[in-house]
Amino acid sequence: MNGTLAPRDLRKRSRLGGYLKNHWQLYLLLSLPIAFVIIFKYAAYPGLRIAFMNYKPAKGYAGSPWVGMQTFEKVFRDKDFFKALNNSLIFNFLDLLVGFPIPIVLALLLNELRFNRYKKLSQTILYLPHFLSWVIIASVALTLFKPETGLVNVVLMRMGVIEKGIPFLTEKWNWAVTYLLIGVWQNMGWGSIIYLAAITGIDAELYEAATIDGAGRLRKIWSVTLPSIRPTMVTLLIMNLGRVMGSNFERLNAFGNVQVKAFQYQLAIYIYETGLAGGNFSRATAVGLFQSLVGLILVLASDWVAKRLGEDGLL
Repeated sequence: MNGTLAPRDLRKRSRLGGYLKNHWQLYLLLSLPIAFVIIFKYAAYPGLRIAFMNYKPAKGYAGSPWVGMQTFEKVFRDKDFFKALNNSLIFNFLDLLVGFPIPIVLALLLNELRFNRYKKLSQTILYLPHFLSWVIIASVALTLFKPETGLVNVVLMRMGVIEKGIPFLTEKWNWAVTYLLIGVWQNMGWGSIIYLAAITGIDAELYEAATIDGAGRLRKIWSVTLPSIRPTMVTLLIMNLGRVMGSNFERLNAFGNVQVKAFQYQLAIYIYETGLAGGNFSRATAVGLFQSLVGLILVLASDWVAKRLGEDGLL
């Protein structure tokens, strides 16, 4: 009460000061991603009001009139919006259905490798595609999958599997399959990192007990590894469900062409063509806000379901 600190408080402050002094480098490194999130995430929130204004860059916020929900009404009456929304949902759910289990299987396989050099080499090769831009990936894919001169079609024709080249990227149904598989290939190595980290944290005594009980490799994977990493699987599934409303403009634009416009036209393309390229920033912001709100609802709903099923959930 007299403004002086108790001896216990002084000791706590002294320990905290010593800890900060010894580990200031860690806090300095942590400040960079925190600053990134604050600047590019939270600082952008005031700009969401554009969705409720007839925003004109020349007039700014002060000169642009408020229109309430009119922008959302126009979006929800637009047939192109529902076409883009339908394509985004279908492809994102297929991406989740095909792409979610692959990193799990890949992590299990990598964990079973006993030659460390081969294991490290395999991990490096599988991680690398994640760091390539979609422009580079699309350029290589367009060269490999050309109907007449592409390496894939040439090899298949010489093996007698097909008689003429398959238009992998110029026919919409073939494009859909190729687009999904390339996306899985690009992300599977990176996604396996988290599962490998979770597997590393499993108590070795569980495997020893399973060995004593006569369990083989497959039984250990089924009875020990998978149940142990189930919380990680649930957490990542919830996070992926929150992204089913999104779409990657760079990926879609890199693989896009006139022949596959029916499937390529997703929300990212709609926002760019109708909103940004057309100078309608209010519509682009409204669609982006709609995507974020639906994604938030999906995350909260899936988290609630996970907890009802006995899992820890995300929140």
